[in-house]
Amino acid sequence: MEKRISIVIPNYNGAATIGKSLEAAFSSTYPDFEVVVVDDCSTDGSIEIIKKFPCTFVDLDTHSGASRARNAGARHAGGNILFFIDADCILQNNTLSLAAKAISGGEDKVVGGTYTAIPYDDTFFSTFQSIFIHYSETKKLEPDYIATHAMVIDRALFNQSGGFSEYFLPILEDVEFSHRLRRSGYSLVMCPDILVQHIFNFTFAKSLRNAFRKSMFWTEYSLANRDVFTDSGTASRELKVNVASFFACGILIVFSLISSQLMLLVFLPFVIALNLFLSRGLIMDFYETKGSSFGIGATLYYIAVYPLAVGAGALAGMWRYLRSGGKV
Repeated sequence: MEKRISIVIPNYNGAATIGKSLEAAFSSTYPDFEVVVVDDCSTDGSIEIIKKFPCTFVDLDTHSGASRARNAGARHAGGNILFFIDADCILQNNTLSLAAKAISGGEDKVVGGTYTAIPYDDTFFSTFQSIFIHYSETKKLEPDYIATHAMVIDRALFNQSGGFSEYFLPILEDVEFSHRLRRSGYSLVMCPDILVQHIFNFTFAKSLRNAFRKSMFWTEYSLANRDVFTDSGTASRELKVNVASFFACGILIVFSLISSQLMLLVFLPFVIALNLFLSRGLIMDFYETKGSSFGIGATLYYIAVYPLAVGAGALAGMWRYLRSGGKV
């Protein structure tokens, strides 16, 4: 007998995407599921869209963030299995079936999926981000965290865990939740076949803002958690080396010009080559997913532009950590 799955979706001003997300959810071929949508005091008309679908609707009384919304959704869920996604995620027809199979007999584990390599909006910056996340999150079958854009967990385990921290950073509550469960002896398992298609709508500016914001909060959390150098999903060692390489090249160029020691520039090709070698898996994914033209552009963006936003975010995160006295 199939276990009932409760899809839990937090929504805050998601009018542009929540309709597509719900259409996909209700197109699932899995025989026994429900959809629980928790609205976090939206003001954009998304509530009217949600109420067009036969889902369980929960309306928070004050704007409180995604963690409280997800916890509220779990409390109102009737399924044995909770499947957390976001309001801009598109389930595939077979996603729930794959999730049920992966979590079978898994009261002691949390199962994760990831984004499809090609996003819903197949533009350069959105596709760059989707491939980057897909590659980073599926490198390890026992990952450092399970993201809430595709998190599958037994409802009893979730309730026992206390749920997501509602007094935390604006993001990364799934990372903190994953680390807390792992410290308690539970397993984290990545199932690359569990896929959701994400709607990014990224432009150049949005891509860099996202990189800055994620890096800032991730650095703040990692410093407090004492795991800055951990190979952790999108906060991968490759990305950290990529940022270090970018700034090392910048320092070499500036110092050689100031000191008139142009011979120092001979080290640049070696630094760049080492960085490309260490990031070869991601770079190959760029090429294999979208071809050579995209691969060249994505590689150049990854090594020559993206690190600036990630590095600036890391510096901002260090400042936030020091200013807070090491608390998050």
